Amino acid sequence: MTADLGRLFAPGGPVLLDFDGPVCSIFAGYPAPQIAAELVDVLRRQGVEMPAHLASERDPLEVLRWIGSTGDQEATKSVEEALCAAERQAASTATPTPYAREVIVSARQAGSPVAVVSNNSAGAVGAYLAAHRLAGHVSPIIGRAYAEPGRMKPNPEPILRAVHALNAEPRTCVLVGDSLSDIEGAQAAGVLVVGYANRPWKEEAFREAGADGLVTSMRGIADVLLDRLE
Repeated sequence: MTADLGRLFAPGGPVLLDFDGPVCSIFAGYPAPQIAAELVDVLRRQGVEMPAHLASERDPLEVLRWIGSTGDQEATKSVEEALCAAERQAASTATPTPYAREVIVSARQAGSPVAVVSNNSAGAVGAYLAAHRLAGHVSPIIGRAYAEPGRMKPNPEPILRAVHALNAEPRTCVLVGDSLSDIEGAQAAGVLVVGYANRPWKEEAFREAGADGLVTSMRGIADVLLDRLE
């Protein structure tokens, strides 16, 4: 696998990182199910009729996706605002992913630009990176399009925005993500993708989805990048 990663992470090639997972666990101190319930309450207070299953939704991004799919723009904006605020709060108690810092710093030292492409808000990503003294190593930060959840990954648009901002060609870039939406979005954008399987079930799922590479720890990527500095 290390040999495969060495091939994927070409010298100087841009490294694109999903945020929640490869960089940190953003909801470690402010659980995602709690935020999802709070977003449902926002909709209730606005008198929005919702399907029964939404009351037990554990992923706040899925609540945003649902309201966005209804075409109710005002309600979507209300949920977006509440989610942005919650994500900023969550960023302050997020748990760093082991070896994520080493990946970011060693990539930059090896001459590879590093970008974050996330379905979380750019404000939350920026706050976390600043708090962990990583902001100077990461640019651009491509976060969730405001109140337009249909533009989140697996839509390739945010990935392509990062590629274009780096003035790069898609096939020179590698996205590291921990979800099937990352893999699908990367494939649609034409960039290489490494699945970070931080749950056992993801290994087979990512292989079946056609990920170009697979790691169960960010250390595998860090080792490849650190080797280039020796």
